[in-house]
Amino acid sequence: MAGGGFRDDFDTGALDTAVWVPHYLPQWSSRAASAATYALGDSELHLTIPVDHGVWCEGDHEPPLRVSGVQSGVHSGPVGSTVGQQPFRDGQTVREAQATHWGWTPHHGTLEVRARMDLSPRSMASVWMVGLEDEPDRCGEICVFEIFGDAVDPGRTAAVGMGVHPFRDPALTDDFAAPRLELDVAEPHTYAAEWRPGRVDFHVDGEHVRTVGQAPAYPLQMMVAVFDFPAHEQAAAHPDHVPALHVDRVAGPA
Repeated sequence: MAGGGFRDDFDTGALDTAVWVPHYLPQWSSRAASAATYALGDSELHLTIPVDHGVWCEGDHEPPLRVSGVQSGVHSGPVGSTVGQQPFRDGQTVREAQATHWGWTPHHGTLEVRARMDLSPRSMASVWMVGLEDEPDRCGEICVFEIFGDAVDPGRTAAVGMGVHPFRDPALTDDFAAPRLELDVAEPHTYAAEWRPGRVDFHVDGEHVRTVGQAPAYPLQMMVAVFDFPAHEQAAAHPDHVPALHVDRVAGPA
């Protein structure tokens, strides 16, 4: 914490598990099968997907994906219930119950992430804020950035997705875009979302990119992840690539 806000510079040599859960939506899978491959070094959190990293929710999620991610909160209902964050299909049931953990769940303020990434056409990196789903309608999302490797012109430009997704929040509508920006995603850049009642302004390196005239009206938790898509049409051309997301800083309101 600094100046009444939240800040993690990942410079202690160990992940702060009072804040971060090093698993990706484990209630739909398990802690073992959703564990991130990560390391801390040089004041960065390094999330990677090695070649032998398993498929997440294998046989259930289509298309298949592999993921390394951390999140700043988690909760679920008991095994067999439908209570859990970000289900990917109707009627999805909990496979492994999760104890409630709220590490960092802000409500309004400027959310800032400084990061770089190593992507191939078969991979993607993203940071997003999502509702806690402690109540079913509190499930909207603010996507701070979403970058697909097949939308990157290496060293020159990238399509940077940003916006609001409603999921099952009846107060929101989908407002998402991926403007092409002049930036090298392999170098560090600062991605930010200024979240206020009824409005989110998106910035990259301090420059305003777009505004969405709506916003979730409840606390959100942060999701930080890198993804690999084994069934991508260009997957075979990059069989040994290890996607990576290197996070230098996360900052926001307390």
